[in-house]
Amino acid sequence: FPMAATDPQVLALAAQITESREQDIPLLLLKLKGILSSPSLGCEESNKIKQDIYDYGLTQYCLLVLKRDHSQLRGAWATAAQLAEILSHCCVGLEVKEDPEEFYKQFLPSAIDSLLVLGKRLQARFIRAIKDKEKQDFLHWFQIVTDAICWLFGGHIQLAACVLQNDRFLQLLITDDVETAIIMMSVLHNILRINSSVLLQVEEETLHSVLDELVYKISSTTNPAVGSAATKLLLLVAKFCKQLVQLLTARYKGLKGLLSKQWTGKGFDRELNQLLDLLYLEQSNGKGEMQKQHQAACIIQAAWRGFQTRKRLKKLPQAVITLQRRFRAKREQELQHLTKQKEDEALKLQMQLQRQRAMRLFHERQLALLEVVHASQVNKCMEEMEEKSALTIQRFWRGYRARRIFHQQKQSLKEYKAAVIIQRAACKFLEKRRRRRPLSPWNEPKGLTDEQRLALQQKVDDYIKLHPASQMSEETSKELHMQAQAKLAQFLLRRRLDQRAAQRREALLAQVNTDVELLMNAPGLAETTEKDLGAFMSRSIPVATKARQTHNTMLKYTRWPWWKKLGDEFMEDDVIPDDAINTELETLFIGGTK
Repeated sequence: FPMAATDPQVLALAAQITESREQDIPLLLLKLKGILSSPSLGCEESNKIKQDIYDYGLTQYCLLVLKRDHSQLRGAWATAAQLAEILSHCCVGLEVKEDPEEFYKQFLPSAIDSLLVLGKRLQARFIRAIKDKEKQDFLHWFQIVTDAICWLFGGHIQLAACVLQNDRFLQLLITDDVETAIIMMSVLHNILRINSSVLLQVEEETLHSVLDELVYKISSTTNPAVGSAATKLLLLVAKFCKQLVQLLTARYKGLKGLLSKQWTGKGFDRELNQLLDLLYLEQSNGKGEMQKQHQAACIIQAAWRGFQTRKRLKKLPQAVITLQRRFRAKREQELQHLTKQKEDEALKLQMQLQRQRAMRLFHERQLALLEVVHASQVNKCMEEMEEKSALTIQRFWRGYRARRIFHQQKQSLKEYKAAVIIQRAACKFLEKRRRRRPLSPWNEPKGLTDEQRLALQQKVDDYIKLHPASQMSEETSKELHMQAQAKLAQFLLRRRLDQRAAQRREALLAQVNTDVELLMNAPGLAETTEKDLGAFMSRSIPVATKARQTHNTMLKYTRWPWWKKLGDEFMEDDVIPDDAINTELETLFIGGTK
């Protein structure tokens, strides 16, 4: 706290806020309004009180309260609007001597942003309100907040550019509501009145957005109040800077006609005529420049057209070649289509002739049979021929129907097998997950109280007194270490010998299995050849044969469709299941494993 003489009201309020609850602070901060508006205060005393308020952190308290949810405050939006007014009055006329950079570059821009956020929320509530009383209240609070903003950047001119560049200011300005739009245009009018060059200091995008909104309000509304405010703002912009007049003339071509046709005789003809005079004067000064630009544009267009024409002439041979190639391709396609059509017609005619020839031969055979067969046997012979023909037709029909049914059921059978494999894989996965040991949920241990901690410490001390730790000498420790090392060396040596013996046993078992299989599959002595004899005399031939069979089985396994290998997704990629190998080789032994 500062050591200089402090106002007793500020000191008492600071102490009361320090001892109060958080929800009571906004109502206590409202007392600052009475302190600042005391009629007995002069200019120096007022500035001294503002300095004391800032030094005791009450100004920062106001800003923090405005950053909270305003609907949760006591008094809600009315309290927030009064705090905004108090914050602006506390900042204007204040000269911070200690750390002024923080006040001017951090605190003041943060205050402007908070006030704009509050104004945006009040504007939204005003637009959504239905009752007249609510709309009047929200409009009144919105007016208080905008007045606070104007008062703040009126005391600190550098904040005018900060307000204009803030996105929330553009959001407040871009609205179709008449009352809030007029208030925001009055704020913009105050900004231009206080700092006339602020539009040249902001970014070009921000400047265009503001001018676009003003011109849009002139063109889209028929309300005289909105039209008058927008026209006065454009006149103020045109008076302050000639560059902005050029921008208005170049960017908005039909602005002069719109102003003269739509807004003449609406009650603000004097400002309207002044704006039209400035726009027409700029247009007359810019005619010579426009004519030069028009001639330059014509020259550029002529050069461009010549370049495009020469470019098309260069591409003309290639275009002709492409056209000819496409024409030949289309003609070839039509010739192929005609050829195929003729072949189909010839094939159809040939099949018709073959059918007629077959019918003729059939009738000739029937006549020849009638001449050869006795008259009493003709009916029997005809019945046998009809029966054979019926059997042939039935056989072909059953074969056709069986093939069609097979093709229809082939896909469903394939889907059934795939479903079985998927179900088997899912069951394996669920069984594997059920076998896992479930992890118990972590329960945070409860903390010990001081009494429990003292009791446990007493038990530990008593146990240590009753069971003192045995001491071991360095020589005993070294002797135990040497014994452990000797036992470890004996174990490693014995394990290596056991591994070699196990490998030798597996190799002998595989050799015995191979010999047994060769003997079981060997031909008889009468059928034995020299090649079969070599299989028993050489150890490499049966081993190579079984290695080739195993390799072929593995290759066949890798070519299986995905749904056959779906159950192997929980195995390593380089491991082939033994059941797949045994399915192909039945009794094949690989490395002693069946």
